[in-house]
This record gives sequence, structure tokens and C-alpha cells, in this order.
Amino acid sequence: MLTTTRKPATVGEILTEEFMLPMGLTQGALAEAMGVQRKHVNELCNGRRNVTAATALILARVFGNSPEFWLNVQRRNDLWQIMNTPEERARVERAKPLSTAA
Repeated sequence: MLTTTRKPATVGEILTEEFMLPMGLTQGALAEAMGVQRKHVNELCNGRRNVTAATALILARVFGNSPEFWLNVQRRNDLWQIMNTPEERARVERAKPLSTAA
């Protein structure tokens, strides 16, 4: 597994810095385009909400990219978080490959 010590950009950072700011979009305008409440967009932007498959499909439709783009951003952050949290990493490292588990 490829790991990095640098925390990857979050969905909120990418959404805000790479999409909303260059397009001059407010959270309210994006929420309207997505058909969701402004709170939903605010939570995405501030890292309090993860991207689900449904949200990825909506963001892809709004911005004209792929749902995989948004899911991969979320996935990279989820994996980084697990591998950089001592308790979670220990939990993963307790697992044994099936070839040596017997």
C-alpha cells in the first residue's frame, strides 16, 4: 500500500479552492445547483460531512466531472486518516494474511 506522510487535500479544500472560488460560487449558490440544503454544502466544505456515492454523483453532474473523482478524494483521505491514527493503524496491523493465519 502506498502511504504518504503528507495529508491529502480534503474534499472541502478541493471543492472550495478548485471549484467554488474560481467560479465565484457561494455555498448557497452551490446548494441550489445541487438541490440540497446549504448546511449540506457547508458541512462538505468544512470537513464535517463525507462524500457519499449520491453526493459524488450530484457533484459530478454539477461540475461536469466524474463521481469517481469525488469518491477518490474521499477515499484518499479516509485511508490516510486510518494509517495516521495510532489506534486505527494498530487495528489494521493486527490482521493476518490468510496464508499465515493458520
